[in-house]
Amino acid sequence: MKNYFFYFALLLTSLFSFGQKQPQESIIKMPPIIPDSKITILKEVDVLFNTRMGFDNCFVDGDLMSSQFAVNQLRFEIKGKIHDKVYFRFRNRYTKIPDPTTIDNLSRAVDLAYLNIELTPKTKLTLGKMIGDWGGYELLINPIEILSYNVINDKSDNFQVGAAFTYSLEDRKNTFNFQVLNARTKTFQEQYGTTAPPGIVATKTPLSIVANWKGHLFDSKLETTYSAARFIDAENCNRNYLALGNKFKTGKLTLYYDFQYSNEDLDQKCVVSNIIKKQHPYAAQEVTYIDNWIRAEYKIQPKVDVLLTLMANNSYWNGNPDPNKSDCLATSYGIIPTMEYTPFSDLNLKFYVGYIAKKYNYSSYAQTQFNAVDYSSGQLSFGIIAPLLVL
Repeated sequence: MKNYFFYFALLLTSLFSFGQKQPQESIIKMPPIIPDSKITILKEVDVLFNTRMGFDNCFVDGDLMSSQFAVNQLRFEIKGKIHDKVYFRFRNRYTKIPDPTTIDNLSRAVDLAYLNIELTPKTKLTLGKMIGDWGGYELLINPIEILSYNVINDKSDNFQVGAAFTYSLEDRKNTFNFQVLNARTKTFQEQYGTTAPPGIVATKTPLSIVANWKGHLFDSKLETTYSAARFIDAENCNRNYLALGNKFKTGKLTLYYDFQYSNEDLDQKCVVSNIIKKQHPYAAQEVTYIDNWIRAEYKIQPKVDVLLTLMANNSYWNGNPDPNKSDCLATSYGIIPTMEYTPFSDLNLKFYVGYIAKKYNYSSYAQTQFNAVDYSSGQLSFGIIAPLLVL
C-alpha cells in the first residue's frame, strides 16, 4: 500500500512541475518589451539628476538671518547619441521659476535643449537652446559645483536659443566655436519696462554674436577658453564682452582664472541701475563691469578635496552726467573655502561644507549721492553634491 502512495505522490509532483514549467517557457519565448534596436540606443544615453542640497545658515553683517534646509540645485538632464552623427542634450532646472513668457517661446527653467550634428570629423553644427560660450570656466563648470557666482555670470542670461558652428584643427588641441544667439530671454518691455531711457526703443534683432577659442597648450597642462561677443540690446545700444578663461593642472592641483569685461550702452546687469534708481528712474547708460575669478582645487587624499574660490567685481557708471562724478560706484569681493569628501569609489557623490563670504563696498560718491551703504553677507552650508547617474 505504501508503494501505491509513493507512486501516486511522484505522479502528482511531476504533473505539478510540468504545469509550472510550461508558463515559464512561454514567457521566455515572448519578445522583449524594449526591442534590441532601442536597447542599443539607450546604451548611448545618460539620464542624470544634478543635485546639490543641504543645510544653509545665512548671515548679513555678521547677524544670523536664517537656518534651514534647501535644495539649491536640482537639474534633470538627459543626453546622448540618437544617431552615429547626431547628439542631443536636454536639461531642466527645477529650482528656477518656469516662466514661459520668453522671446524664444521656451521656459527659462530649461537650460539646454539642443541637437549637435557632426557635419565632418572636424566640424559640428548645434541648433537649439545652449550655453553662451562667453563665460570662461566659471560658467562651464557644472552649476552644482558652484556655490555662488561672480557678478557678471550671476546677472546674465547664460542659456540662449540659437545656432553654433564648431571647427577643430587636425591636432584636436584647438577648437573654434561661433555662435549666433538671442541676446536675452525676456522681451524689451519685460527687461526694462518704464525704466527704458527716453529715446531708447526695442530692436528688431535682439541677437548676439560670439567667437570662442578653446586651446590645449604645454602638453594640455594649460587649457584656455577665450571669448569675444557683441550683443544688440536695443536700437543703437550694444554690449561688448570679453572673457579670458584659463585652466592649469599639475599633479593634485587644478587652478582656474577668469577675467571678464562687459561694456554696456544700456545696463543689462542692473547693478549700477539699482544703486542710482532713487535719483535716476531710468536704467543706467554707458556702464562697465569687470570680474576676476580664481578657483583652486587640491586633492589632499584620494577621497578628500579642498577648494578655494576668490572673486572680485568693479561696477562703473561712465555715462554719469555729473561733472564731479566717480566712475566706479561699487566693488565687491568674495571668498568661498570648501571641503569635499567622496565616500564611494564607484559613485560621484560628495559631502561638502563650504562658506560663502561676500563684501560689498560703495565709493564715497555712491554713499553721498545715492545713500549706498556697505554691507557683508555670509552663508555656511553642509550637504551633498551629486550628478546622480540613474541610466
